Amino acid sequence: MRDGHIHTPFCPHGSQDSFEQYIERAIELGYTEISFTEHAPLPEGFIDPTPYQDSAMRRSELESYLSILNTLKKNYHSNIQIHIGLEIDFIVGYEEKTKKFLDEFGPYLDDSILSVHFLKKDNRYFCLDYSAQMFGEIINLFGSVENVYEAYYDTVLTSIQTDLGAYKPKRIGHITLVHKFQKKYPCAKPMREKILLILDEMKRRQLELDYNGAGVNKPLCQEPYPPNWVIVEAKKRNIPLVYGSDAHRACDLHQGIEKMIDLT
Repeated sequence: MRDGHIHTPFCPHGSQDSFEQYIERAIELGYTEISFTEHAPLPEGFIDPTPYQDSAMRRSELESYLSILNTLKKNYHSNIQIHIGLEIDFIVGYEEKTKKFLDEFGPYLDDSILSVHFLKKDNRYFCLDYSAQMFGEIINLFGSVENVYEAYYDTVLTSIQTDLGAYKPKRIGHITLVHKFQKKYPCAKPMREKILLILDEMKRRQLELDYNGAGVNKPLCQEPYPPNWVIVEAKKRNIPLVYGSDAHRACDLHQGIEKMIDLT
């Protein structure tokens, strides 16, 4: 059993549960392998558009994060395999700075995820998963729910196609995150073609897919990221699937499993 997407006390919008709480809970659940993938520091010069600017850890905390995890890897090596990772944001316009960051810190990582949380429009950036209220404001700015979905999937595809260097993450995070508020803001257009194009590009580039359980427990989503029809298509293409709880609390580990396809 493997969980490839776990956050930590270094997450400003998560809990203060300790690394040890996450690890002990994972062991209790029967996991033999986990990846801590904290939100990497945002690129230099990028201004976090969320109200509390709490989307990611600070650059000054990175050394401590890596040091703590190296110690925990050794302390728990006989109980569970721990991977040191980061969740890297793909932000249009900051590709070179992201590549530079990965060139510097990639050698210290065992695992990483590439995700899209921010959309760009008219030289402004918006966090698409912050809140239902903010998502509604984004819809107004983009003109329709369908326009937001299209912008999101186009950005995910661009993230896959962009050269971010030798340490670019091999796993793409929660590719249907834009569905987080779908119960309140349904999208009339299925986006099937765009999603299949993303899967085809992932296959061509031999990337892994984050099969993320967090959406199941989001009241306005109630499905995994991505939903199971996408997983069926990914399996047809032999794209490697890695379960991710996307836990921001120790009690979130294993979330969503009851609505997901068994990968064992």
